[in-house]
Amino acid sequence: MLFCHGFCTALTAHHEGEDRALFPAIVEQHPELRETLHYLQQDHSMIAHLLADLQAAVARAAPPAGLDRHLEGVAAIMESHFRYEERQLLTVLESLALNADPHAVLGPL
Repeated sequence: MLFCHGFCTALTAHHEGEDRALFPAIVEQHPELRETLHYLQQDHSMIAHLLADLQAAVARAAPPAGLDRHLEGVAAIMESHFRYEERQLLTVLESLALNADPHAVLGPL
């Protein structure tokens, strides 16, 4: 449970950093990616919702099968999110001129 809580906390901070600092910097240098970043931010919102549902299930001591369903949902959207993010942004991220603290932009990951 400690690992799960730490991972969820780090993942949330990572997405908040992307939304707050990284994505605006990308849009500034690559305005053609505005729609892509909008989709990624929608994913961030969905992931936050799924994580809140998971935390609520843990708090009410849901049975293991219920927790497994929550984890499978988070895993599915995360896999899809990371694949899309890598396909759309990997080249951009390799060349992005960003003058910011990596922890502020990417969270504690």
